[in-house]
Amino acid sequence: MILTFEKRSYKNQELRIKFPDNPEKFMESELDLNDIIQEMHVIATMPDLYHLLVELNAVHSLLGLLTVVDLLQELTDIDTLHESEEGAEVLIDALLEGQVVALLVQNIERLDEQVKEEADGIYNTLAIIENMAEFRPGLCTEAAQQGLMQWLLKRIKAKMPFDANKLYCSEILAILLQNNDSTRELLGEMDGIDVLLQQLSVFKRHNPSMAEEQEMMENLFDALCSCLMLPSNRDRFLRGEGLQLMNLMLREKKMSRTSALKVLDHGMIGPEGADNCHKFVDILGLRTIFPVFMRTPKKMKKTGASEKEHEGQSLITWVDRLMELYFKYLEAVQQADKRIEGEKHVSNSPEMVRRGEILDDSMEDEFYLRRLDAGLFVLQLICYIMVEISNSGISQLQQRVHQILNLRGGSVKLVRHIMREYAESIGDGKSDEFKEAERKRIMDLVDSF
Repeated sequence: MILTFEKRSYKNQELRIKFPDNPEKFMESELDLNDIIQEMHVIATMPDLYHLLVELNAVHSLLGLLTVVDLLQELTDIDTLHESEEGAEVLIDALLEGQVVALLVQNIERLDEQVKEEADGIYNTLAIIENMAEFRPGLCTEAAQQGLMQWLLKRIKAKMPFDANKLYCSEILAILLQNNDSTRELLGEMDGIDVLLQQLSVFKRHNPSMAEEQEMMENLFDALCSCLMLPSNRDRFLRGEGLQLMNLMLREKKMSRTSALKVLDHGMIGPEGADNCHKFVDILGLRTIFPVFMRTPKKMKKTGASEKEHEGQSLITWVDRLMELYFKYLEAVQQADKRIEGEKHVSNSPEMVRRGEILDDSMEDEFYLRRLDAGLFVLQLICYIMVEISNSGISQLQQRVHQILNLRGGSVKLVRHIMREYAESIGDGKSDEFKEAERKRIMDLVDSF
């Protein structure tokens, strides 16, 4: 069968070269080639024979044709690949050696999605890439660099009605970025952060209209979270007004709120996390003297007496506004906690226990989401600023924070508790060591508060 395919493929290419302007001359060979390609689908049921495709050079011939996308999809079906990993390895090696991703991207760039058959061809092409990436995650970097990343971003931002292909593109993009700093950096260099923010901005005023569109939104959020693991992308996120967009989503719509919180969580990771926290709280209403606050006490001493007095007053005003927000969000979260505790008390009553209606993980997750909706994450960020202030070396700010806490019956112990909870729930870092170092940095600030 494979030898027959090789012969018919060679004959078809020969006639196409000989009669490029006369399709009638090679039409019969075209039909013969298509027939044998259809017969070859049976090979997808026998992955232990994949090595024959490679040994007889059939993979190279297949990659030279634009009509074998369906066959390649079946050959790379993830369940089939796992039936014979030895044969699968040989096939994937041969496909990568032939730069299959680059060829597939070149192919889909020529397709017109207004034609159903060609739109289906794009979908099947993405399925091939997903299958290979799942079987061998390491190929994501190579695939992204062979034009796939650029095409995905172009397709995602295309002004076209939402469809299955756009959803699939968002899924493939999230896969490429997962645990891969190379692809994250590549996306950043291609202005991909702006593309993601632009696409997500659609949902700042309304919820997705269908389950598939919601899935796409979540894929884009996942992609953005992955990208924010890189400091350079966090900077691009800030320049692209990503914090402002996440804040709008926190205020407007429930379906995007949890994902927006997740993005903010990732945006606060790393040494520059405190900077990002300050900027987010500034977006909430503290638009004043962030540059002044970041001055060291030594630099402040060099300013004139009148300027120094003005800056000091501005700092005090800023801290006063910060503390107003602290008590505002603290009250909202405490009210939510009381309601939740009441529901837990009912759920744990002897009667409910006898009926088997006890708390499970899904209920605990629901309670946590409700605390986030009440403003828990914003409260945590405000506390983050408070402990940073106390470690800034500017004694008048530290004294002001504690003065207002005492005047309004606040508690240093409660602030520390909120920050410990935040430290335990920070987003994934590059490694366990990275996350532990980040937690330690936060806890050092808390211990000095």
